[in-house]
Amino acid sequence: MEKQHSFLGTGWSFPPEFQKENKAVKMLQDEEDINSSLHILLTTRLGERIMVPDYGCNLDELLFKPLNLTVKTYVIDLIKRAILYHEPRIDVNKIAIDPVNELEGQLLINIDYTIRTTNSRRNMVFPFYKTEGTEL
Repeated sequence: MEKQHSFLGTGWSFPPEFQKENKAVKMLQDEEDINSSLHILLTTRLGERIMVPDYGCNLDELLFKPLNLTVKTYVIDLIKRAILYHEPRIDVNKIAIDPVNELEGQLLINIDYTIRTTNSRRNMVFPFYKTEGTEL
């Protein structure tokens, strides 16, 4: 039986998971792979990947900055640039920061994008926390 290959891409799940049944790595396909790729891109620091030192978004450097309009605009620009250079399967329509939990140190980054191959619109909400997780 021949395996079907996804035209949007197939990649490992992150963090990697192994399936006991067939002793293989769990794979992600299509929109799920794109969503996972975006999450990895937004959580990676520049220089963290040895072979691709310009991969990532460097949001961690903004942890102790005040949440003013300049920083919010800078965050949007960082994300747009990272997606432009490292995720060729999508076109970004809009990136917005939801100020709902801003005083608690949480930015909800809404990314509205179109998948180029299928011309379908999707969105992703990425929570970026400016404070430590001390309530564990």
